[in-house]
Amino acid sequence: MWANIKQILFLCGIMAIAQLSSAQDITVSPNGDISSLTEAVAVADSNSTIILTEGIYTERNITINKPLTIEGSGRAIIDAEGEGYVLIVRSDNVTLKNIEVRNAGISFMEDNAGILYEKVKGGLIENVTLTDNFFGIYLSNTSDTIIRNNILTASSKRETQSGNGIHLWYSKNITIEKNTVRGHRDGIYFEFVEDVTIRDNLSEENLRYGQHFMFSDRCVFTRNTYRNNGAGVAVMYTDQVTMTENNFEDNWGSAAYGLLMKEIRESEVYNNRFENNSVALYMEASSRNRIKQNEFVNNGWAVKVMANSMDNQFVRNNFVENSFDVATNSRQNFNIFNRNYWSHYEGYDLDRDGVGDVPYRPVRLFSIIIEKQPEVLVLMRSMLIGILDAAERLMPVLTPEELVDKKPQMARIQ
Repeated sequence: MWANIKQILFLCGIMAIAQLSSAQDITVSPNGDISSLTEAVAVADSNSTIILTEGIYTERNITINKPLTIEGSGRAIIDAEGEGYVLIVRSDNVTLKNIEVRNAGISFMEDNAGILYEKVKGGLIENVTLTDNFFGIYLSNTSDTIIRNNILTASSKRETQSGNGIHLWYSKNITIEKNTVRGHRDGIYFEFVEDVTIRDNLSEENLRYGQHFMFSDRCVFTRNTYRNNGAGVAVMYTDQVTMTENNFEDNWGSAAYGLLMKEIRESEVYNNRFENNSVALYMEASSRNRIKQNEFVNNGWAVKVMANSMDNQFVRNNFVENSFDVATNSRQNFNIFNRNYWSHYEGYDLDRDGVGDVPYRPVRLFSIIIEKQPEVLVLMRSMLIGILDAAERLMPVLTPEELVDKKPQMARIQ
């Protein structure tokens, strides 16, 4: 019996080797025997490599239904000329490398994308340039795929005529790293996604959010830069998110945030830098999160915490030259502020232990007035406002009496 099993396994191995050895490279060139990628995909064996030589290939809705590697040589451009999808992948283990994909069509009925991976796993998209596509890279019901070192740009001026740069829907175990995304509606978008890692990406100058995700648990994003996006970054209806070492920069506007957290639970926001944002961190209906060792520098509002957020911890953060360190719409406090550095703190340290002897109240009376009468913001630098804020700190009447850092740090935390 064992001898028969060994023979069967040996034959299976021989067949697998034979299948792999039958896969051959196919070269596509504008003036060659095979002049279109569509034709090359049709004649290629599984596990073949298709080399796309330099040139412009005017094709659309190219469907890949077998495991292949498609690799560009020189500047190989696939141009859909504003109609339909460009590449549609419906097979596991498809690799796309070193090509340019452009002009997937704008549609109000279809999510036309430069690259669509649908119901597959084991894909790789690397060193691809995607230009003026409705959606850039779209993963639907896909797993175990890497999106690496790609450049995605779009030039639409209105959200209705622009899709997302990197869009994930019902996907898991995806790695998104070292990509640049500009000019799309949302730079990176997740919905119903699990266990995704986003690292070392640049998402800037997008029409709405640099990154936007909902219902996407256990995701990690680290060392990304989100700069000058219409509304910053939004994380919503999600548990167990880890956000570390990211830069949230220059997100300005009446509804712009460095980071918006809505109904987020049991997540960590560590070692990030928030600089030059209208509101650096906005938190609504979120609980049991840890915001620790972040830099809040030169923002309009460093932190806005709504009354329905509770059991969040703000520990050992640096608040430096923000117009308003903390704002809230509640007279009560259900969160912890402890051992933070506040550049506006004017207390003293008689025992020289590095901790201020007087607690710090980071909510200014003027921030409450502005919430009710925004037009009085023009009085921000007036002497009268300074006197009102000082009086309120001594005898809190309108600001939450319990929102206080009892151990403010005297020196900026390194």
